[in-house]
Amino acid sequence: MKPITLSISDELLEKSIAYAKLNGTNLNDLIRELLIRHVDTSSMSPAEKLLKRSNQITISTKDRKWNRDEFYHRKLFS
Repeated sequence: MKPITLSISDELLEKSIAYAKLNGTNLNDLIRELLIRHVDTSSMSPAEKLLKRSNQITISTKDRKWNRDEFYHRKLFS
């Protein structure tokens, strides 16, 4: 592995270190894991890929609100 240098604010660095400690890891491993999850999807399991894709989907209902009866008794092909 090659070392890299990042430039971030002191505040972000402090928050990042605290976050890593809170999650039982260190900053280096935290950044590596984030890059793997967001950039290198070849190492992701099929379930992780599906969850990532499902979180990226946006659906517009054009401010339409349904109640329970409308949702369950709607005509699907009309």
